[in-house]
Amino acid sequence: MLAVISDTHATDGHELRGRTLEAVREADAVIHAGDFYREPVLDALLDVNDAVYGVTGNNDDAALRERLPEERVVAVEGATIAVRHRSRSGATGLALFGRERGADLVVFGHSHRPEFDDSGPVPLLNPGSYAQPRGNRAAHAELVRTDDGLSGELVTPAGETFASFAVPVGEGDR
Repeated sequence: MLAVISDTHATDGHELRGRTLEAVREADAVIHAGDFYREPVLDALLDVNDAVYGVTGNNDDAALRERLPEERVVAVEGATIAVRHRSRSGATGLALFGRERGADLVVFGHSHRPEFDDSGPVPLLNPGSYAQPRGNRAAHAELVRTDDGLSGELVTPAGETFASFAVPVGEGDR
């Protein structure tokens, strides 16, 4: 299972709770789409799961910027996932970012709004923020491998699934 989180905005710890904590503990890998805020947050996440693939966000401190890239490509669950915190050119820029990297999925954060959009050439996933939802539903994403690709859900820290989606894997130029 892959757990996807973003926008922690914390100073001392990861602030994981409920199903979000369970998902991060159980995951084979964790993607964090930026805005940890301070370096101890990354270290606290690594104490829970040592397979954390993070990128920096616009609010991350210098210590995080020294340890993490602004963007990365992760091969996990048989999928190629392109990760960055945000795109100044919106969905079009995120889709282009994914296509240029041969991605099956683009993961991003920044807005704190959990959403999945498969209307473009590359599906886009924002897991929202489990810690600071800012008027949105607190959330994270969970993805598992299926015969057809990835099956995903957006889930609250209380364990409520409020959206399900599928990501085809290995279809090349869609």
